Amino acid sequence: MRNVTVNSIGEYIREQREQAKISMRQLAQSAGVSNPYLSQIERGLRKPSADILQQIAKGLRISAEALYVQAGILEDRPADSGVRSALLSDPQLSERQKQVLMEIYESFRRENATRAEGAEDAEQTESTPAELVAGAPGAEGDVMEAVLAAEAEIAGEAEDPQTVTQIRPTSTSD
Repeated sequence: MRNVTVNSIGEYIREQREQAKISMRQLAQSAGVSNPYLSQIERGLRKPSADILQQIAKGLRISAEALYVQAGILEDRPADSGVRSALLSDPQLSERQKQVLMEIYESFRRENATRAEGAEDAEQTESTPAELVAGAPGAEGDVMEAVLAAEAEIAGEAEDPQTVTQIRPTSTSD
């Protein structure tokens, strides 16, 4: 497989489609998007959402993460602890479930990085320990939204809706 050097997500998608020897119409149909919309994406006229990128990745039979990295949604991190690889290679998880788990994992990593920065700042000032920030403002809401979306998907995929238990967060007051 040759190296791909492209400047935009549209060019990357076109290159992947051409390498897979799939017509634009075939990819549009398998991805569930319109042919004109896919054409606009490939020409750089439209920026696809993460959901559309996931559908296109499925149609191209490539990792959605590869498209997310190319689109700038995910950071390209060559050093992998194995968690990402394990999630992406698990055949029992849907693409949406993998995406949600990756988002949760990344939010935990961001939270820990924020805590580490707070700890370094506290050490540098040599004053009383500062209260550590639990993450970016609103990050918890984003994670909860992703978890609830995954639960809804799981509930929709279950053959017997009675067997799916819903987990709802308890409300806490700040």
